[in-house]
Amino acid sequence: MSLNSFGHLYRVTTWGESHGPALGATVDGCPPGVPVDEAFLQQWLDKRRPGQNKNMTQRNEPDAVQILSGVFNGLTTGTPVQLMIENTDQRSRDYGDIEQTFRPGHADITYHLKYGLRDYRGGGRSSARETAARVAAGGLARAALNALAPGIEIKGYMTRMGEIEIDRSRFDWSAIDGNDFWIPDADAAPEWEAYLQKMRKDHNSVGAEIEVVARNVPAGLGAPVYGKLDTDLAAAMMSINAVKGVEIGEGMAAARLMGTENADEIFMGADGPEYSSNHSGGILGGISTGQDVVVRFAVKPTSSILTPRKSIRMDGTPTEVVTKGRHDPCVGIRAVPVGEAMMACVILDHLLLHRGQVGDGPRGVIG
Repeated sequence: MSLNSFGHLYRVTTWGESHGPALGATVDGCPPGVPVDEAFLQQWLDKRRPGQNKNMTQRNEPDAVQILSGVFNGLTTGTPVQLMIENTDQRSRDYGDIEQTFRPGHADITYHLKYGLRDYRGGGRSSARETAARVAAGGLARAALNALAPGIEIKGYMTRMGEIEIDRSRFDWSAIDGNDFWIPDADAAPEWEAYLQKMRKDHNSVGAEIEVVARNVPAGLGAPVYGKLDTDLAAAMMSINAVKGVEIGEGMAAARLMGTENADEIFMGADGPEYSSNHSGGILGGISTGQDVVVRFAVKPTSSILTPRKSIRMDGTPTEVVTKGRHDPCVGIRAVPVGEAMMACVILDHLLLHRGQVGDGPRGVIG
């Protein structure tokens, strides 16, 4: 299978399957001299790790990352960094009943139609388990950003789960890491939990929206036409399992605005240009403005549910499918650290591209 890589200069290739012995990422293009160790990468994998609480899948994987190459004495060497995560809690027997059956909402049928075969044990490469490798690569990208542009901060959070959405008037950055849903409102967490647990008891699942913000991104990242920062961000988020929509800044809501509302007015501040608003999501003409870069994506409800759904077998005969195993009632929860990782990879990639084209110094000076 081809096309398992993304990025231009910071190039990430993921490998492995959900029920194989291990999975991981090979990262090429990480600058030399970046301080990093397994403990630094592990903090991000721990955010995504399954089985942490009753609101996510109970598959119990430690997701312990190992650095196999590209780091010496705590510093990257500039050579490919090989990251590996062993699978330790596979229960392939849970999938024996679907060896000859296509699960509705899954990639089973499309993998079969394209390749003529598929790994039915958890979906193989189509499983969200693959995203653990992205988070490891994203942790390495964060380490490089810390070294090259230490002011950049990346944070993701859920903004909607099914019919529930956050109240932005109560937005609290400090609350995001303190609840199971990564929502910026500690008081709302019990309502979200009750809603999700009802879904689980009803043998159902629910979709979600996630927002990822990168603060202190320097102006000038990205390139016109085919090298746009928002183009690569949209592709990166869209490549995450179960994602069905991506927005930059105002996104789809921009279609309801007038030009007088949407255009972010510009003023001269003490340290350079300042903007009245950020409808653009920190990107104009594919190039960062220096404002917060804001990306939002939607994930569909988990297709693996205990409620019977109609489908067909490989011989074409009709059947009903009940997907056994351990699954997230809302994949949006664990998609938050994945979105953060993809943001980190893309921002670093474009920072390296920018340095390669125009160097470190400022180009256009205002004032």
